[in-house]
Order: sequence, then C-alpha cells, then structure tokens
Amino acid sequence: MTEERVTRFPGKTDRPLTSARIPLYSVDAIAGVVEVYEQISDNEPIAYLEIPNLPKCDGAIYVVGDSMYPLLKSGDIIIYKVLHDINNILWGEMYLLSIVNNGDAYVTVKYVKKSDIPGYVTLVSYNEHHQPKDFPIESIRFAAHVKASVRINSMG
Repeated sequence: MTEERVTRFPGKTDRPLTSARIPLYSVDAIAGVVEVYEQISDNEPIAYLEIPNLPKCDGAIYVVGDSMYPLLKSGDIIIYKVLHDINNILWGEMYLLSIVNNGDAYVTVKYVKKSDIPGYVTLVSYNEHHQPKDFPIESIRFAAHVKASVRINSMG
C-alpha cells in the first residue's frame, strides 16, 4: 500500500485567523424582539471582544435569565453566528432565538432539538427546573448558533 503525499500551496490571502474583533451589543438597547438581528446590528456595539482561535462570529450579547444555568449564568456573554436559513439548523446545538408565537414574543437561549410534532422544534433548557417546550418552526424569527461564552468571575 503506497502513501500519498499532499502538498498545499497557500494563496497570498491564506492565513490563519488568530483573533477577530467581535462586536458586543446591549440587549437593553433593542426596542423589540421580532427583528432581533436587524435591531442588534443597527445599534452601536458597546465594546469589542478579541478571543484567539475563535471561529467566525457575528456578535456577542449578555445572557439574561437562568434557563441555561449552571452552564450559562445571567451576566455571561455569548458569542454567536447568525443562521440565515432555518433548514441549516444543527439539531441539539445551542441557539440564541427570537420567537413570536400566538402574539407572545421571546428572546431566549436554548438547545434546539427535533420535535415529535411535524413542523415543530423542541426548545430545551440546561436548567432542569425549566421544562422543554415545542414551538412551530415558522415562529422562529431569528436564530444564531452560540459558538462560545465568556464568564467574568470577579468584578474587582
């Protein structure tokens, strides 16, 4: 059995992305939840994060609530990549979601799993005190894959 040798010829622009500036947005500055991405991207970032070797990301926001506790705590920062086509969802992964269902609007961070109900998704919290909930897939107005999180353990 012979071993093939592969040679790579990098182009002028091929270089490893060691660090990128990721805009950190304030959720408080968002007027509504229906068009979360447009509202986030229309606002000025409150800061920028630079984290080495992070995959390409679109932004970061602070976590509010305890549905993903203890994995994510209120005040942690999540870094996300916007999902432009809901059909490309990676089942079982964590997403930042904006959902409008029966006149109620939610912005949440959950694991997204396939539902037993056709045309629905099951949103699952890490916190065992929060029950899984099924939503129609068309009620998802915005989805962003959570790529990383940052926790600050000391304020001084």
